[in-house]
Amino acid sequence: MTDTARISGTDSPGIDGTDSPNIDRSHLDRSGIDRSGVLDEALQRLHASGPERNGWLSNHAPMAVEALVRHGQAAAVHRWLDQYRPKLEDMPEPHTPVTAATWREALGDPARIADWARFFERETTERPWREVLAEWWPRLLPGIAAGATHPVIRTGHAVRTLLTTEETAPRRTELAHALGYWAARAQPLPALTPLAPAPTAAAALDAVPPVPDQEGGIRTRLAQLTAFPSWGTTADPDTARASLTELVTAATHRYATHGHGEPTMLVHAATAPNAVLRALPALPRELWPASLAAAWAASAAVTAAYTPREPAPYSGTALTPEEVFERATAHGDDHTIKFADTALDVGDPLALTAAVRAIDLNPPAF
Repeated sequence: MTDTARISGTDSPGIDGTDSPNIDRSHLDRSGIDRSGVLDEALQRLHASGPERNGWLSNHAPMAVEALVRHGQAAAVHRWLDQYRPKLEDMPEPHTPVTAATWREALGDPARIADWARFFERETTERPWREVLAEWWPRLLPGIAAGATHPVIRTGHAVRTLLTTEETAPRRTELAHALGYWAARAQPLPALTPLAPAPTAAAALDAVPPVPDQEGGIRTRLAQLTAFPSWGTTADPDTARASLTELVTAATHRYATHGHGEPTMLVHAATAPNAVLRALPALPRELWPASLAAAWAASAAVTAAYTPREPAPYSGTALTPEEVFERATAHGDDHTIKFADTALDVGDPLALTAAVRAIDLNPPAF
């Protein structure tokens, strides 16, 4: 198989939509075409699998392989997938087709995962994917915490690929499966009381009250949420995008000092809002303020569920972005790879330090 993915321009968008210097493009030829074919091959391997295993745990492989290819690690993808294979389960059997007339009764029903995947496969085949995304984004956004935020993160990876490379059938199918997972798991957060406004995203994250009982899984913890600081409220799309960029940066930086609270789960405080940020260019501008509000809720929810009582000291890193991602690839842990991907989007020294912190804190996969 030949992957004719063409990169738009010379570099992919960074965290603020500008060209990023942190992406290794050694696997591209002079025309900007990725001749490896690895991403489409990997996605085709994965699309027979469901988005979960053991009834709840998320399948991270589509997100991880997208990040690996994105950062010049295509040669590691199939070896990584071979190691990850025991964590994959077949796509569940379908029940009843989801239709334009019946989707509301299927929303948030995990037993309908396959029905939702087939629905979005049809939708993204028959209509432009941007049109499908714009229609369903506001319907799914209230359930952003679904599946411990993995569905929106998977959607962000899929949208980034479609925005920056040629549209192919496997890449379109990946967006369909991501949206289907989100729809099947959609569940709103509890009603929350606004606390005193915070002046910055970093201050807002610091002011998030931890849930009282920091035991059990994320569903148990999220059910205890009662209040968040007021932050990121705006009706202006450009302000919303700038604030979302600020939030991703603050959450990434915070991992350097607080990631020890729960090294795996706390990566989502950064990767979930970054998924929303990646999707913004594909969405109508009028949806950006609501996207910011949802991203803040997701990041704050994860922070409340897992933040430690005290920060920990950290040491900076002298590694380059490429070296950081090479270390994450060799480490092999899916969450670590995805967090390093977000840290490279942020791109500053503290973000790279946070990525190294994740490598040190999370157990290696290999």
